[in-house]
Amino acid sequence: MRRVIAVLGLALIVVLPALALAKPMKEKPVKPFQSSQELLKWINDYRKNPEPRRAPEAVKAMSAQGAIREVDQAGVYIGFVAGVLGSNPEMADDLISKMFPLPPEDQVLIVKAIAYSGLPRWRDTMAKFVERMPARKVLIDKYMFGDKPTLTSISIKDDATVIDLNWGYYFATGWEAPIRRIVGALELSLDKDKVELLTIGAMAKWTLAQNASRNDDLLLLLKKISSDSDPKVRKPLTEVIEAAETLELTKLRKDALASIDELKAKGPESLRNYNWWGQTGQTVFALGCVAAAATGMGVAGIPCVVGGAASTAALKYFAPASD
Repeated sequence: MRRVIAVLGLALIVVLPALALAKPMKEKPVKPFQSSQELLKWINDYRKNPEPRRAPEAVKAMSAQGAIREVDQAGVYIGFVAGVLGSNPEMADDLISKMFPLPPEDQVLIVKAIAYSGLPRWRDTMAKFVERMPARKVLIDKYMFGDKPTLTSISIKDDATVIDLNWGYYFATGWEAPIRRIVGALELSLDKDKVELLTIGAMAKWTLAQNASRNDDLLLLLKKISSDSDPKVRKPLTEVIEAAETLELTKLRKDALASIDELKAKGPESLRNYNWWGQTGQTVFALGCVAAAATGMGVAGIPCVVGGAASTAALKYFAPASD
């Protein structure tokens, strides 16, 4: 027994000093993004290979590339960062801290991403970074104390860029909720009174079909949603699923344009103003399109829109023909 105790004592004498001298392992440095193509590909692949610790470098790359300067065109990026924060609550504070320094004009992304994150105590999180964003105090106060809505409270009828935000959130999480919100907009594709609403519904329908045609997981998710969906969206959702499975996406576009042209012909003169097309932000033709954008290729001749890239071409592609 004494011998055992002696051996254990000797082991402690040897091990304890070694532990005391051992240096803590350094965190592996995060690799910066070298190009917009690399950033887009990373966003596209993120759901299957989450790397939340690269999110701060991604935000800095978005800023350096000017991708978030126009907030109305940065919905996918804002939604993506919000999704990263919301799906990693234990890391959120650390990730946000590492996004600084950031130019004041680009800090809007951080403010909105926190507000849209879905974190249970997002206001407490926001409060921790108020002093680091003095130029954004008015916007911060509107979210924390005013009537600025969070992501789940924004009506797509009032703000078409919500489609972008929800796609971004889906890219970061793969969750069902943002897709359900986009599916909810399909009801608008049946609107007979307002071109604006009909167009938003058409864009939701198109992006769902386009993305599902290139992503089996999303297609399966849409089928699941269809089984318990609101009767108001069941018909257009069935058309989305069929178009994705048969790759007959052109028919969706033609049908949408026919509906818009019909409403344009029958509606009052006020409905002939299509300046709205250039003001609603740029809907994201995502997933497969993000990958195509990363390689500089279009998908089936359709412009892919990510954060405003090629926005004019995309709007012209889908906008109603002028008389």
